[in-house]
Amino acid sequence: MKLNSDFRRPLLFLSVFLGGVIAQSSTASSPASTASATVAPQAIYNGGYQDATETLLRIANGGAGQSGMVEAFANAFIKYSVGKGSKPFSVSWILGDTTQSLGFIAAKQADIALTYSAAAENQSIASGASVKKELAFVDHFYLVGPKSNPAQLMDNDSVSDVMNKIVMSGNADVAKPPSDRPATRFLSRYDKSATNIKESELFISIGQVPWAYTYSTWYHQYPRFPLQALEAASVLSEYTLTDRGTWLSSAASVTDKLVIYQGAKNITTTTTDDKGNSAVLLNPCTAVLAATTTNKEISDSFMDWLVSKDGGQQVVKDFQKNGQQLYTPASS
Repeated sequence: MKLNSDFRRPLLFLSVFLGGVIAQSSTASSPASTASATVAPQAIYNGGYQDATETLLRIANGGAGQSGMVEAFANAFIKYSVGKGSKPFSVSWILGDTTQSLGFIAAKQADIALTYSAAAENQSIASGASVKKELAFVDHFYLVGPKSNPAQLMDNDSVSDVMNKIVMSGNADVAKPPSDRPATRFLSRYDKSATNIKESELFISIGQVPWAYTYSTWYHQYPRFPLQALEAASVLSEYTLTDRGTWLSSAASVTDKLVIYQGAKNITTTTTDDKGNSAVLLNPCTAVLAATTTNKEISDSFMDWLVSKDGGQQVVKDFQKNGQQLYTPASS
């Protein structure tokens, strides 16, 4: 039996949705669970020292962990520390978005959180859960979408123009579903991650709150981690906000179906993107130091090493995917 397009789409969404649920259930804890149960690390790195027996540093993060940046930091820092006379040790990566990562610090289950929300970071320090923060690197947001471009985004559009077009086209397609193209839809991670917060800021800046209205069915709530969310947008032909690190860390089968409609391709600057949108699509990553850590000397040393030009900042500068630098050093 041949299925029409209106019937196939819900089945496709259900398949992607269930796949995301299964993948997430085995790899992440919700913020509510961080205080009541020990969180299993997503990965443990030893810097190549097979005799490392103790985990002395726990780093919580989402996107930079999925891209491999946390692993690069961990291995380089372990080697640096051993060179300074430390016994070999391991570093664990705990998977969590910004809200979850700061929750892990509050629950004393992470020593460092790499996060992307200044307000949340400041609140963590004010609460006493953490004691210090340092800019680690700068990531860059991308507004991406299907090649069919149902919202008719243009090269000379500003970020505000793009968001307005998505809202207007999305609402119009709900009122009268198109028969000759995919409907305009926007995929939101809807999970209090830094990406979700930024996306919400962009909608609010044009006076829109699509998550507050039942008729905004074009606003697709999909609370998954970055790689999974971008893959879903690719499969479902939806616009979404992602970051450069996630984009370059995704398979070609995902990115080949999408177009970058907004976002800086030149990442040597931390002030404007190549469409003149001053700082609006920048995504600064901050290292937040917990008040209570596994090993104070190691944690303090990591914070100092991270911001040094020949330490963590060199690791950021050298970190590449497919021959392209993912992140901008904080010292740029």
